[in-house]
Amino acid sequence: MARANGRGPERFSAEPVHRKAAVNGVLLQSGRFIEYYRPRRIISRFSQAGIAAVDFASADPSIVKSIKQRDLLNTWLRLFARDQAVPRMDEFQPERIEDELPDLVFLDVDTGAQPPRLVIQSDGTRMSSAYGNTGKGRYLDEYLGARLAPIVMPVYYECIARRLPAYTIANIDDIYGRIVAYERLLLPFSDDGNVTRIIASLKTISEDGGFEIRNLMRGSDKLPVPKLRTIIDRDLFHRAPGRIPSGDVLEFG
Repeated sequence: MARANGRGPERFSAEPVHRKAAVNGVLLQSGRFIEYYRPRRIISRFSQAGIAAVDFASADPSIVKSIKQRDLLNTWLRLFARDQAVPRMDEFQPERIEDELPDLVFLDVDTGAQPPRLVIQSDGTRMSSAYGNTGKGRYLDEYLGARLAPIVMPVYYECIARRLPAYTIANIDDIYGRIVAYERLLLPFSDDGNVTRIIASLKTISEDGGFEIRNLMRGSDKLPVPKLRTIIDRDLFHRAPGRIPSGDVLEFG
């Protein structure tokens, strides 16, 4: 397997700046689905012209595959568990955040609009390469365009509506026809009770080995095929390795 690596990250900043979609392709009868998900659906609350409500599965944090994405999620979970509330962006300080900046996209959320509008405030080299150009300063739905918005925007709307992390996987062919898995983790943040910002972590991986990241999302006539759409709404805590939670009984021989 191979993952793409980017360079030249933008600086991390916590300063504020103010059809019918395909249904989740995971087979319900598979053992993997039963292990990770509740047998119920979550329906997106927001809609807009050309974008329909889609199904989301319920998952716990173990569904996230990437170790680096899991580290980001664990940092968010520690903050969330403290008050059982969406954390503030300025509290989010993962270790080695600079190493992850090429894969991160920072977005401001305007919940005064219905559906909410998302503005790209910084996009890592991964997104710029995959979409062919930078999206900084643009509305996300306009940046995605009419072909991709119906597939991508429901994930952001559900993250905002549920105030919880969203995790998805979609398959897309690169310009040489090799299948690439596009793994997306969305983390919501709040300044005033509403979700006001989102950090998106984007990872790409191919079982064929090497692949072409340039124009990945726009270079093929085929649309991305959603394979997994989840909201992480279970086991919303992070237990540090090697620590024994209070209340556990220890027996000594």
